[in-house]
Amino acid sequence: MMKLWGGRFTKETNELVNNFNASISFDQRFYKQDIEGSIAHVSMLAKQNIISQNEKEEIVQGLQGIKVDIENGILCIDELHEDIHSFVEANLIDRIGEAGKKLHTGRSRNDQVALDMKLYTRDEVTEIDSLLKELLATLLTAMENHIETFMPGFTHLQKAQPITLAHHLGAYFEMFKRDRNRLHDIYERINYSPLGSGALAGTTYPLDREYTAALLNFYGPTLNSMDSVSDRDYLIELLSALSTIMMHLSRFSEEIIIWNSNEYQFIELDDAYSTGSSIMPQKKNPDIAELVRGKTGRVYGSLMSLLTTMKGIPLAYNKDMQEDKELTFDAIDTVKGCISLFNGMISTMTFKKDIMESSAKNGFTNATDAADYLVNHGVPFRDAHGIVGQLVLYCIEKNIALDDMTLEEYKRISPVFEEDIYEAISLETCVNKRTTIGAPGKEAMEKVINVYKEYLNNYQK
Repeated sequence: MMKLWGGRFTKETNELVNNFNASISFDQRFYKQDIEGSIAHVSMLAKQNIISQNEKEEIVQGLQGIKVDIENGILCIDELHEDIHSFVEANLIDRIGEAGKKLHTGRSRNDQVALDMKLYTRDEVTEIDSLLKELLATLLTAMENHIETFMPGFTHLQKAQPITLAHHLGAYFEMFKRDRNRLHDIYERINYSPLGSGALAGTTYPLDREYTAALLNFYGPTLNSMDSVSDRDYLIELLSALSTIMMHLSRFSEEIIIWNSNEYQFIELDDAYSTGSSIMPQKKNPDIAELVRGKTGRVYGSLMSLLTTMKGIPLAYNKDMQEDKELTFDAIDTVKGCISLFNGMISTMTFKKDIMESSAKNGFTNATDAADYLVNHGVPFRDAHGIVGQLVLYCIEKNIALDDMTLEEYKRISPVFEEDIYEAISLETCVNKRTTIGAPGKEAMEKVINVYKEYLNNYQK
């Protein structure tokens, strides 16, 4: 196995130790970042006259050739090397000879892997943000189409007050908007370069860390070399943000599963995002929603694993930190896949407006509005609350809705009721008289939708 070390050793490493120690099976996924960082490093070495301009050009051309050959399938990343760093360097030396041996001047694998992981994570944060933006655009389209689609709002999974589907979807818009804000915050903290920190204490070479940071589009270099090579806070932050994204997707998935049930029938899932049963031909299962809900625990597990790994590690770098990669890679892949599939499921889902509206009418969701009616006619709220409670009991006994009661029946319980009670408790009135920003009324929702449109048009990252 090709290694970047070994001069001090007199015996070959045990094969089991080699296999246990190696990381190329998973860290090969950031070969692009490794090559990008190496090009920046040798460009700085030439600028500082640590290597010659000719040597820099040879090394850069060699690295670019390796990248092209990997991408075209001409060069396969094999597991004869300990990690992606040794693979790239060994191939570089094979191709250009002596000049390739100068690539690692003034650099340690510790700051090299810290750089590669930051570059990779920064790219993935940007990509996940783009996926969330696409999901938000899908939600916004659905909101625009359902400003007047009435449905019951729930507390304790019991019908509470009438709302619109647009308002319900808007709650998830807010959640995913906060997720984007968290990713933006993480990006801001990631974006400082550890390159030049060496193993833990820098180097005696006159490195220009500001220059390499600029070449790699960082805001600047990190300010403590020990922290630079041992910092995994940004990965813990990312895994925490990804866990929150999955929690939001899981909550939404749970509602889709409920809405898809025979008892609710609020939605119809597209065949492309459903599966059947091997034995029951009538079944149409919400498997995508169920898998998203299930994979949430997987991402939580990555977060807890990395927190546990980092809790007892002294400064500076320790090999335990190699465990960060598989956990992070798996969580990133899981979240990206879930967002994409969820977006497809939402965009093709059909909402059954009539059933949703009927459910809102038949669950006493307008009881609060009946109480407000009495308050507006001079009845103290606590008395109004009791009167409407009697109305609900009466309706339950008669198996009717508040809308079905006659005015005479209303007046038996309270003489304050008049003909205008029916208008006061209609779904349209119950919803649309809520006009303050953040409420489900049509006027309020149109204002919010315009705010969301502006947000999607202007939010950059």
